[in-house]
Amino acid sequence: MPTSSTSHVLVTGGSGFIGSHTVLELINQGHKVVVVDNLSNSCEEPLRRIEKLAGLSETLPFHNVDLANIDDLRAVFKQYNFSSVIHFAALKAVGESVRVPLAYYRNNITGTLNLMDLMIEFGVKDIVFSSSATVYKSDPDGRPFREDSELGCTSPYGRTKLYMESIIRDVVDAESGWNAIMLRYFNPTGAHESGTMGEDPRQIPNNLMPYVSQVAIGKLDNVHVFGDDYNTRDGTGVRDYIHVMDLAEAHVIALERLTGNHGYEVFNLGSGAGQSVLEMIDAMSIACGHKIPYVIDPRRSGDIDTIVCDPKKANEVLGFKVSRDLTKMCTDLWRWQVANPEGYNQ
Repeated sequence: MPTSSTSHVLVTGGSGFIGSHTVLELINQGHKVVVVDNLSNSCEEPLRRIEKLAGLSETLPFHNVDLANIDDLRAVFKQYNFSSVIHFAALKAVGESVRVPLAYYRNNITGTLNLMDLMIEFGVKDIVFSSSATVYKSDPDGRPFREDSELGCTSPYGRTKLYMESIIRDVVDAESGWNAIMLRYFNPTGAHESGTMGEDPRQIPNNLMPYVSQVAIGKLDNVHVFGDDYNTRDGTGVRDYIHVMDLAEAHVIALERLTGNHGYEVFNLGSGAGQSVLEMIDAMSIACGHKIPYVIDPRRSGDIDTIVCDPKKANEVLGFKVSRDLTKMCTDLWRWQVANPEGYNQ
């Protein structure tokens, strides 16, 4: 039996970019949280900053545990009385997953299997899963993705997310009393408005906005724009961006919905509007106060014109709508970048 009678939310991958912002929001909304992370793509410093921002009088419970090690994870379950789980922990770089697919299957799938096994063992039946729009099959016509859009992945990373969803759904279908929400989000960016928490890529950023911000501050020379001949308003690819704090709030809303016994549900999280690469560079240029240099490179294989979200279901069922616009995303991101030019490793 757990040694603690107090009910906690287990957050796997809770020291990562989206995970850490969600942990802060959970605490601010009165939840008791336990973080598990193997620190393979993060560090403990965000947790210390969460403690300060939330005004905690005690250390935030953290366990450096790899979900692939079920015995270590079981020891955490024995220590706490978990009411629910928010599952972020996974390798997440599309390009890397193409180069080392087995590492992604081994880490993401095994970790999820072990987590679900222990949830069953300890009678924890509520889970929010951090999924991704990468589970959708590309639509050459650029129509907004709905939750019932055709599924189909172009990378091992995307396939692991889809398989992880399937594992969770099969568990929900197999045993009564389970509640699970899959949150498929599009392009998270921004940072906490304090400037003390943000995205801290361990290597050269894979995503557009961290790369743009590092060019803006002079760490990198130019933004590489892959193709300017797409069927979009300025020829560059259009994507749907969402502020990380909007995402964090959505996770808390989803967690609270689990108590309503709705079974298995899927929600897209995005703004419903798309911005092109050049529009994002321009917006960041305004935020930082100077032009950000870029170069046009050839298209990347597999990239398509437009990927945007249809947020209607999340709006109507979850009651979630984004509240932070593109300007807010960029100003918060720039504040974080200026205050933390070397990320958390200052």
